[in-house]
Amino acid sequence: MILLGSLLHLYSRQCGPFAALRLGRAPRSGARSCSARCRHLRVLVDMDGVLADFEGGFLKKFRARYPEKPYIALEDRRGFWVSEQYGQLRSELSEKAISIWESENFFLELDPIPGAVEAVKQMAELENTDVFICTSPIKKYRYCCYEKYAWVEKHLGQEFLEHIVLTRDKTVISGDLLIDDRPDITGAEPSPSWEHVLFTACHNKHLQLQPPRRRLHSWVEDWRAILDSKRPPRSRAI
Repeated sequence: MILLGSLLHLYSRQCGPFAALRLGRAPRSGARSCSARCRHLRVLVDMDGVLADFEGGFLKKFRARYPEKPYIALEDRRGFWVSEQYGQLRSELSEKAISIWESENFFLELDPIPGAVEAVKQMAELENTDVFICTSPIKKYRYCCYEKYAWVEKHLGQEFLEHIVLTRDKTVISGDLLIDDRPDITGAEPSPSWEHVLFTACHNKHLQLQPPRRRLHSWVEDWRAILDSKRPPRSRAI
């Protein structure tokens, strides 16, 4: 029983969720890496704009709180930062925009992106596939962090709470794929381990991606093909 417990602990350190944060033990020199042994594809899925409808939720609450102020329709959204575009419309609108997502219940009450919940649940059931929700909390975190966890539990189930990664820098998280609506993701790691697949949102749909960059236009599309393109050939399976 002691030996079995030790083996399970070792597996969780090297092949479990902690491995996504590079917190597991480094393999001994000459030993096969965890990815070679486990053959698991690690998929990082952004939350706001990919799973949760940030843009739609923001516009609804902005118009309700400031009915007399001008707003930007979703079809006219350009650029990742909502506050920047609102600030260009009128300087005082930047802070008003920020106040919306800093408010209580903003993140908790976001609607799911169509098909997102079903797709991520199916993705997590795939053989040799590890799925993590990789999301950036806002700096004014009083409500944000709790509500992101509560949103995941509400829509994806309690089991997904073990697969949440909160980070301001996604480049330091290891993975094979990152599905994210932000076009430019930079950080401390100049060469992240993951391929960034741009999830189409109202603010980035006009951008032309240069090959080999790829898009996932919606969860209705064949996201499985993107995952399969990152898997090693069966002929190399151990």
